[in-house]
Amino acid sequence: MSEELPKKLAQQTCIPCSGSLPPATPEEVTLYHRQIPQWTLIEPKGISQLQRQYNFANFSQALEFTNRVGVIAEAAGHHPALLTEWGRVTVTWWTHAIDGLHKNDFVMASKTDEVAEHYADEAGNAKTTSVMPHD
Repeated sequence: MSEELPKKLAQQTCIPCSGSLPPATPEEVTLYHRQIPQWTLIEPKGISQLQRQYNFANFSQALEFTNRVGVIAEAAGHHPALLTEWGRVTVTWWTHAIDGLHKNDFVMASKTDEVAEHYADEAGNAKTTSVMPHD
């Protein structure tokens, strides 16, 4: 009997979190982060978060991407911090209700990467980078 492989994070559903769910364990964070290695784990003010910067050709593309991420966030009922600048967007996911990371954050980060694929160059390379934490 073969075991069924788990779904890719982007194929999973974000579950409602009212603060009653525990944060992801360090083992879970390691497991989920392996599926989205381009994302940086940061801890501003002691709150674990996922962050990634996406680069674009201009402000218009950056704004369009921001709005597309907003649509998937609204549909999931889980919302990131979005910093939109000329030619780049920084996306930060964490679960506010638990002041840390939950599986939902990894699922939504993976879904964000899928949105970014729309902006890949002709060679299929997404114009994205990870960022270091802001002071």
